[in-house]
Amino acid sequence: MAVQFQASLFDAATGLGSLGSLARTELSHDAWVDVLPGWVTGADAVFESLLRVVPWRAEQRQMYDAMVDVPRLVHTYGIGAELPDPILTSARDSLSAHYEPELGEPFMTAGCCYYRDGRDSVAWHGDNLGRSRTHDTMVAIVSFGSPRKLQLRPRGGPIALELSLGHGDLVVMGGSCQRTWEHCVPKTSRPVGPRISIQFRPRNVW
Repeated sequence: MAVQFQASLFDAATGLGSLGSLARTELSHDAWVDVLPGWVTGADAVFESLLRVVPWRAEQRQMYDAMVDVPRLVHTYGIGAELPDPILTSARDSLSAHYEPELGEPFMTAGCCYYRDGRDSVAWHGDNLGRSRTHDTMVAIVSFGSPRKLQLRPRGGPIALELSLGHGDLVVMGGSCQRTWEHCVPKTSRPVGPRISIQFRPRNVW
């Protein structure tokens, strides 16, 4: 799979930074977002590994009377599945340990999305299937590759927060965020390189 990705000349060895540097933004309805830029060092190497070893697949969905292509490639590692790179296992375990006092349970699954260029996107939504429809939960996203915008808004409202995520950045959406807020990765006409995001979720949240 050939991609146009510009690696950094200064990328360090692969590792994780301290989660003590997370910065929290309080949102309405007891929702919140934590952000930590550059949490994963060596992000270029991780990106190249994930691109190669994840069994990416295209999906389709029903749109009115037609089946349309989902504008990104995906794969999900379920409970107990071996993750495709050791740094992802370390990231999941570190996040589980850090958030256990608030979340009360570990992160169990890893959803993977591959945004090939600016035409790939994900529409406004909340991860509110399963237990997250009625209970507070968390979704932690780690990004690799070229930066893309993650936009957030109160459900049905105007955009209230916009983050540029890439190169090992971490964002965690918590509290009621999946029920009372929505997020998206919009399409862009700007020339952008590929991006891979990994979404860690607890059991029965998607």
